[in-house]
Amino acid sequence: MDLRATLIAALRLQVEWGADEALADAAIDRFAAPPARARTEAAPAPTPQATANRPLPTPVAHAAAIAAACSSLAALREALARFDGCPLSDTATNLVFNDGNPEAGLMLIGEAPGAEEDRIGKPFVGPSGQLLDRMLASIGLDRGGYLITNLIPWRPPGNRSPTDAEVALCLPFLHRQIALVQPRLLLLLGGLAAKALMGTSAGITRLRGTWREIEIPGLAAPLPALATYHPAYLLRSPGAKRLAWADLIALRRRLDVLDK
Repeated sequence: MDLRATLIAALRLQVEWGADEALADAAIDRFAAPPARARTEAAPAPTPQATANRPLPTPVAHAAAIAAACSSLAALREALARFDGCPLSDTATNLVFNDGNPEAGLMLIGEAPGAEEDRIGKPFVGPSGQLLDRMLASIGLDRGGYLITNLIPWRPPGNRSPTDAEVALCLPFLHRQIALVQPRLLLLLGGLAAKALMGTSAGITRLRGTWREIEIPGLAAPLPALATYHPAYLLRSPGAKRLAWADLIALRRRLDVLDK
């Protein structure tokens, strides 16, 4: 096997093992002498509580005020449909709000709609949604057993990743939706949703598989949340399905405990 084929095989193996995020912008020369530099103390990462206490930028504060004024899911959907503060609403075909059962006690949160979701106006109806449906059916869940939504309710053009500004504008509406639904558990699909709701910059490889308590504005107590891989990632990286399956088993066990 030549060097190029060997390197490709090694990269593919790393992806299958879940090493799917870079730790630096450029490759590290392990043979080079480390540069001399002054020793400094690293600043601690901001906690979600500290981040929540910072003053909101004016557009985000406006979005938060609109969301907070909504007393029902119907009112929140109507407010989003009228909201013109996010440019994504100008390029999307449809608002993609939610689907499923708001009374089920389980809420699934993805990242952003794709082409099929944008066309139909419902979350997770494309190939990744079909995979998710099969995965959840394997632990006895269908859309009558959960409510599913996205962090971003409009499709970004060309399925690009949402910007930090777009996430900040949409997050108050998601927070309000969670507060209105009052689920018992959250399942976060993908790194974007996990990082936004957990208030961290860590990647999904580090966040998945562990239950964490997250604070949601409008709720008196923190919510247990479990992050896992987005089904779109699993379609690209089938080797990660075994880890996603372990996450689903953890979800099923937590649900069974709550149902006792």
